[in-house]
Amino acid sequence: MATNVSARAKQWPLSFLLLVLFLVFVGCNRTDSNHPATPTVITFIGWGPATQRELSMDQSVFEQFSRETGIRVDFIPGPESMTERLELYQRYLGKKSSTPDVYYVDVVWPAVLADEMVDLNQYLAKESGEQLETEVRNNTVNGRLTSMPFNTELGVLYYRADLLRKYGYRNPPATWDELEKMAARIQAGERAGGNKDFWGYVWEGAAYEGLTCNALEWQVANGGGNLIEADGSISVNNPRTIGAMERARRWIGTISPPSVIAFKEQDARNVLHAGKAAFERDWLWRQFSQESMIPNPDATIAIALLPGGSARRASTIGGQSLAVSKYSHHPQEAAALVRFLTSHDEQLTLWKKHAMLPARREFYAGSKYLQDRPEIAQLWKDLASVTIVRPSTVSGQHYDEVSRAYFSSVHSILAGEQEAGKAMAELQAKLEKITGGKPGPPPGGGAIR
Repeated sequence: MATNVSARAKQWPLSFLLLVLFLVFVGCNRTDSNHPATPTVITFIGWGPATQRELSMDQSVFEQFSRETGIRVDFIPGPESMTERLELYQRYLGKKSSTPDVYYVDVVWPAVLADEMVDLNQYLAKESGEQLETEVRNNTVNGRLTSMPFNTELGVLYYRADLLRKYGYRNPPATWDELEKMAARIQAGERAGGNKDFWGYVWEGAAYEGLTCNALEWQVANGGGNLIEADGSISVNNPRTIGAMERARRWIGTISPPSVIAFKEQDARNVLHAGKAAFERDWLWRQFSQESMIPNPDATIAIALLPGGSARRASTIGGQSLAVSKYSHHPQEAAALVRFLTSHDEQLTLWKKHAMLPARREFYAGSKYLQDRPEIAQLWKDLASVTIVRPSTVSGQHYDEVSRAYFSSVHSILAGEQEAGKAMAELQAKLEKITGGKPGPPPGGGAIR
């Protein structure tokens, strides 16, 4: 009996030690319900805060994502100017910053930012097959899906339908010649009626990416080629491009305000909304119910294709995509946010609430969704014949330099700092140096000068 008690006494310290170690292990690995684990936080940079559309893109969409996944999203607004936005992005990426995790990128940036972004094929290969094929192809660089399409845009003409009727016009202008005549007549009539600071046509003339879009539309419509052609040749210095730039220069101070050379999208939009313009060039995504900002209750704003030149109509394709930084510490969670934002339900909300054009194929496959947006349905069937793309693919990583050189040269013409012929000749030489391309004629003729 004594022997058994003595044995148990010798074993007790070891048993006690094992029990203590077990309790410590369990305590260290138990989640205290009063202190939940810290959620993963990812940072999104992109829309807002300046433009009307992006102001409406409130953070409720991120809150919904957090409720569904437990992943929190911090938001950093981006500048209105896409040129300034790209500069900001490149500063983050140049420092290999782990944040932002998700970038809201312009349609012309995939090749520019390709080396800094995750290949989303590893996370979203199935989902990419549900997007517009042209958009996915645009975002694929060397087989890598550098970003997921989020929305698409197109340059169009907004106009005061009530003023066209007032001055006896049944249809919006089909050519730039017609727009000039209609804008001048309406402008003169409205000023004579007391609206002294009324203008015929407003557009984006500041030295930034928006001017590249406007100028390329003028150039292509006039038969001047596509700045850099598909084979890499440089065709910008030709009489038709020069003529298109000279035409735009004549607008300033006649049918467009002198200050238009500082306008971005919101500036031009504000003039139209204030009842101070007959025509405005903008992107096809705006919500018509918001046009009540115009003081005149009888005012009616309608939409049409941009006018054509001697060669054709031309409307620049725009849009944005979502990319995940390769420096992110949470690429899988970041890809989950991209999946959420490009899902059917979220894209449907954007379509109905924010008037944005989704990048998902089903929205354009039939009348189910287009019937909710009749102004878009009417234009959609004509888009294939008018759309043009900026030379981002052929320029690759040089696109930002190409665009800057282009809009800077065009702006110098608009501002009266350079004669159009000289500006285009200098631009031709700059683009050849930037890209290594050779001079060549634009499609359909038009000799290089």
